[in-house]
Amino acid sequence: MFRREKETSIDYPAFNSMIRTINKILKIGFFMAIVCIILLGTYLLKEWKILKIIKEILVVISPVFIGFVIAWLFDPLVTKLEKKKIPRILGCILIYILIIGCIIAFSYSLIPSLVSQVKDFVSAAPSLFEDLTNFSIKLIQRFDTENLVNTAELKKNIMKFITDYGMSIVSDLPKHVLNIGKSVVSGGLNITLGLMVGFYLLFDLKKVNRSIKRFIPTRWKENYDELLNRINTSLRSYVQGVFIIMLLVFLTQAIGLTIAGMQAPIVFAMFCAITDIIPYFGPYIGGIPAVIVGFATSPITGICVLISIVIVQILENNFYQPLIMGHTMKLHPVTIMLGLLIFQHFFGILGMVIATPVIACIKIFATFFNEKLKIIEPEEEEEEIENKKTKKKEEYSKSL
Repeated sequence: MFRREKETSIDYPAFNSMIRTINKILKIGFFMAIVCIILLGTYLLKEWKILKIIKEILVVISPVFIGFVIAWLFDPLVTKLEKKKIPRILGCILIYILIIGCIIAFSYSLIPSLVSQVKDFVSAAPSLFEDLTNFSIKLIQRFDTENLVNTAELKKNIMKFITDYGMSIVSDLPKHVLNIGKSVVSGGLNITLGLMVGFYLLFDLKKVNRSIKRFIPTRWKENYDELLNRINTSLRSYVQGVFIIMLLVFLTQAIGLTIAGMQAPIVFAMFCAITDIIPYFGPYIGGIPAVIVGFATSPITGICVLISIVIVQILENNFYQPLIMGHTMKLHPVTIMLGLLIFQHFFGILGMVIATPVIACIKIFATFFNEKLKIIEPEEEEEEIENKKTKKKEEYSKSL
């Protein structure tokens, strides 16, 4: 009798292990299902050419989008001023004075220097290309001990390509100037309209939110507020952190490139700061042109530029990112890199810029609905499991 009862007893550790394994498999399946839905959606959008229509619509309503982003970013500051008994309209005016003042100060201090450095770089471009070509030829000759490459013919082809490309630019210069002028005027007009729309939205953002909530069923309004709060908190922290890191990268990179003797350091520092928006790949995209031009100037300049870029990246990875961003997005690096590859395939460089915040929003949505619908039970952390075991042991020892 005793033996039979022992044989039919349940092995609880094995059963718990099996349950945890099933939970992990379900989590992987749930994640893969989300990825497949996203891929299917983007594929259908591309095949049905809906992306072109969406792009045209976004271009038309871009001032509204710019205004909404401005209002969304600065709404917490206006709300804080409102809590300090400052009227909302006055808070909006103060914030806009600050924004416009920063834009004017940035333009006054950097744009003249930027234009001057661009002119210097363009005038020095032919000699830089020639130096770069000679450097490449010497490098090939050093490693080509068997004389497998006809360096004279290679140099001739490179110089012909540069000459033809330069002639094509000169011949199409009026068209390029006209396109650049159109883009500058259009961009400036969109930004101006965006600032105007942003002011009105910033003043009426609470009314806009209340108007949206009217269309939501009453039993869903609490969940809507909670989900909106999570998204706003996460994305605001991310966007503000990205802008602060861009500014720090620009300043440190400009100082480093100036010390390295780089031509047009502000131009390349700004390019490095802009490309730094793209996680993981951005620093390399921004740093490669600077290193190439540095080595074209002289080997010593190239080495100094390379050292400067490496130092700035060390500062960013070990100080800027941990201190400013922390774990804002709470995304695994593999998830971010996979998202970058997928979004780059469908949307290009712009896709790489928006990939991280979009994936973060998808994760927030998935986590929120999983909490409400209990599709997958959250796996306990190892620390929580150990704490529970310790607590049970203490309770057992006290009972004895």
